[in-house]
Amino acid sequence: MAVEVGSIVEGKVTGVKKFGAFVVLPGGETGMVHISEVSTQFIQELSDVLQEGQTVKVKVLSVSPEGRIALSMKRAEPRPKPTRADPGRVWQPRTPVQHDGPMSFEDMMSQFKSRSEEKISDLKRVTEARRGGGYSRRR
Repeated sequence: MAVEVGSIVEGKVTGVKKFGAFVVLPGGETGMVHISEVSTQFIQELSDVLQEGQTVKVKVLSVSPEGRIALSMKRAEPRPKPTRADPGRVWQPRTPVQHDGPMSFEDMMSQFKSRSEEKISDLKRVTEARRGGGYSRRR
């Protein structure tokens, strides 16, 4: 059975070295899984993760003209979807404060001033976050 690039098969680990593991595929051919293709996590010692005789699922990455087969264990598994820790906040306008009676001119001006300052500070915070910091003056 010829090995096809992109196919996912199960094989048996026949040897574990510092740089990778050798895996016998169902057709009797041997391929190698490089240490960087074993897991998405950092691996100090490959022998801590794989042992000889262990059955693993691998994806065929490439087959060289010399017959060398490059395999990957981490690409054989479905890639987990990244989840955001913070789903993000959506801006919501603040609810206006209701007063019982008619407001004096000074109260209306005070309320207008505080709302304006809040809006400006929110706008500055959003634009600075998009720019990657505060304003910079280049001369």
